[in-house]
Amino acid sequence: MTPDEMQAMAAHMVASVPQAHALGLTLVSVGPSRGAMKVPWREDLVGDPATDVIAGGVVTALIDHCCGLAAVSAFDRSVDPTVSTATLDLRIDYMRPAAPRADVTCEAHCYKLTRTIAFVRATAFDATSDDPVATAQAAFIVKRP
Repeated sequence: MTPDEMQAMAAHMVASVPQAHALGLTLVSVGPSRGAMKVPWREDLVGDPATDVIAGGVVTALIDHCCGLAAVSAFDRSVDPTVSTATLDLRIDYMRPAAPRADVTCEAHCYKLTRTIAFVRATAFDATSDDPVATAQAAFIVKRP
């Protein structure tokens, strides 16, 4: 897949998935086996109004979607353009709440792709990836027609 095709595929994922659209997820970057997305802070995404921190469920959705992007970007779509994925397993370790009124960014890497499973690791953070809000390990089923 060319960089332009990968960019178009990633932009389509963000725009066409209703949950991603509703949460306002934005594409930060995409490359072979990698993806990064961001959820901007919005008042309606806050879990506890006393803290002004994005809800944990929003962070979960961001991580899941970003991991899916990394998994899909690992495929050679010129060989099989119909391949798709679905989350099989997602483990998230929350390390701290995001900062109040802060956007959260997720970076994911598909480190192993087999015929049937894509294995992905991710980090979600507000200011820097050196101080994560959460880390994740995921497995995605590779669906081929």
